[in-house]
Amino acid sequence: MSLPTMASPTLSPDSSSQEALSAPTCSPTSDSENLSPDELELLAKLEEQNRLLEADSKSMRSMNGSRRNSGSSLVSSSSASSNLSHLEEDTWILWGRIANEWEEWRRRKEKLLKELIRKGIPHHFRAIVWQLLCSATDMPVKNQYSELLKMSSPCEKLIRRDIARTYPEHEFFKGQDSLGQEVLFNVMKAYSLVDREVGYCQGSAFIVGLLLMQMPEEEAFCVFVRLMQEYRLRELFKPSMAELGLCIYQFEYMLQEQLPDLNTHFRSQSFHTSMYASSWFLTLFLTTFPLPVATRVFDIFMYEGLEIVFRVGLALLQVNQTELMQLDMEGMSQYFQRVIPHQFDSCPDKLVLKAYQVKYNPKKMKRLEKEYAAMKSKEMEEQIEIKRLRTENRLLKQRIETLEKESAALADRLIQGQVTRAQEAEENYVIKRELAVVRQQCSSTAEDLQKAQSTIRQLQEQQENPRLTEDFVAHLETELEQSRLRETETLGALREMQDKVLDMEKRNSSLPDENNVARLQEELKALKVRESEAVASARELKLQLQELSDTWQAHLSRGGRWKESPRKLVLGELQDELMTVRLREAQALADGREWRQRVVELETQDNIHRNLLNRVEAERAALQEKLQYLAAQNKGLQTQLSESRRKQAEAECKSKEEVMAVRLREADSMAAVAEMRQRIAELEIQREEGRIQGQLNHSDSSQYIRELKDQIEELKAEGYISLHLQCAGAPSPLPAHPRCGC
Repeated sequence: MSLPTMASPTLSPDSSSQEALSAPTCSPTSDSENLSPDELELLAKLEEQNRLLEADSKSMRSMNGSRRNSGSSLVSSSSASSNLSHLEEDTWILWGRIANEWEEWRRRKEKLLKELIRKGIPHHFRAIVWQLLCSATDMPVKNQYSELLKMSSPCEKLIRRDIARTYPEHEFFKGQDSLGQEVLFNVMKAYSLVDREVGYCQGSAFIVGLLLMQMPEEEAFCVFVRLMQEYRLRELFKPSMAELGLCIYQFEYMLQEQLPDLNTHFRSQSFHTSMYASSWFLTLFLTTFPLPVATRVFDIFMYEGLEIVFRVGLALLQVNQTELMQLDMEGMSQYFQRVIPHQFDSCPDKLVLKAYQVKYNPKKMKRLEKEYAAMKSKEMEEQIEIKRLRTENRLLKQRIETLEKESAALADRLIQGQVTRAQEAEENYVIKRELAVVRQQCSSTAEDLQKAQSTIRQLQEQQENPRLTEDFVAHLETELEQSRLRETETLGALREMQDKVLDMEKRNSSLPDENNVARLQEELKALKVRESEAVASARELKLQLQELSDTWQAHLSRGGRWKESPRKLVLGELQDELMTVRLREAQALADGREWRQRVVELETQDNIHRNLLNRVEAERAALQEKLQYLAAQNKGLQTQLSESRRKQAEAECKSKEEVMAVRLREADSMAAVAEMRQRIAELEIQREEGRIQGQLNHSDSSQYIRELKDQIEELKAEGYISLHLQCAGAPSPLPAHPRCGC
């Protein structure tokens, strides 16, 4: 593919450029064994020049640190500088060719490209190479960037708050409202609008900050979108952080498998993996290592993905296992923060070499991913089951509370009924006593009435016999006084009875009505019969009073014929008063009968209410028995329900175990099939290589090698020509970086 021209590269003043330009001093990895002889020769030449560069950097540091060096050091410095210039030229030629012929390198020279990326991408090529690695050169979202900046995001406050904590010591981001902070805010805001589910996460700002150090904000935005979509970062930064849990689970398995003693020590100190490894996965070591080392790790991440994070993390633990085994939890935490980040500042290539000495099995990682998904699915099912059981428990508690309230209400009604019955029994007892007193008074009044009638008859006889004595008059006066006293007592008792009857009527009016209409009708008929008898007896008494009154009037009319002696007059007055008293006694007797009838009515009502209370008590007892029966039935049903649920749970567990066993067998079979296919592919590749090797052996191998060397010389000549043209002011084949002017 063709790329726009780029300005002549210059060395960056920071140490990251030298680290990026330098290849590792150690031997290449196992992938270099399959390279062509030309490629191996090129790698060997690069390594030789790297060793010269390292010697030159040491001599330069010694010259700057002390002025006591002799003139021979200047000669060595000049020679090393010439070697450095040759290294720069070769590196720029190589990476310029890679950038211009990217698709061909990805298809045909993938192993060599991987080896070069592991050795470090030059500082000034990182922007274009990173975009090419993640295919972010022509993304439609780039045209939407300016429109997204005009919109408002709900995460703006959080982004503003965290910007000052992102690379606070770096010159580009130092200072409030600096250019670095502004473009970082723009990119994070634009992505929070593109992916509203993720929004903003603090760890992502460090990745965007590193991108902004290498390229403009629009290109950094496109690269970040591609990283989130294609490199599993989006799952890492989701609110649930499910992918982070998976990475921690896989890393713990690798730690347990390769460093069991250190894993046991971590567990004994309760030093969990998430306490030190979470930031490794979320920020890709950007908050752990200095920028030159972290950038080397990020170069490899752009090509190989999260595998490098597992490798580097486990390599760090392998290197520091002995020291970590001697520390407690707090000491290990301090060691991770202060010692480990600066162990590879002078030689990042050593860290890369250690990382690729770590055993990493992609198939085993896929199997762990399936196990983690199954474990999470099982945990989700258990959580759903626990939630369901809690809901059922809450409903049962509510049902129990309702039944307890109903039982308490029934108990209150029962107690209230018993109290009411006791009060009514006490009132009935009092009424019966008062009724007995009234009956006694009525009987005494009847006796007095009979005595009065006998006295009237005696008076009638005495009227026929005009002889009266003073003793008889004194006796009449005494009897008159006693009759008045009895009349007064009778009136007082009648008033008390009236008050009590009114009180009883009020109480009876507050009592509940009779539900049984037939029984009420029968009691009403009996009451009416009693009432008619009482009315008849009252009429008879009134007739007797009328007869007595007539007799008294006749007596008065006959008394006018007496002689008008003073004694006779006094006797007549006494007889008149006596007759009046007797008439009042008769009237009182009639009133007593009426009140007696009223008492009978009250007794009848009392019997009715007593019957009503008995029926209510019977209904209450029936309801209580029914409640006890329902409670027993409910208890039995609850027992049956729990038993059925237990059986159902056992059946579900058995079915899940069977399904899990089937899935495991399917996974094993699929893994075996994949291994067989891979083995077949490897055999086919070996056969093809053997066939090609046979063809090369039959041809003129020396002629082929000479042709390859001629091509390499032509490439070097083209590189020297382009370099001379650039120095003379000719247009360069690649564009200048807009921020650093390189």
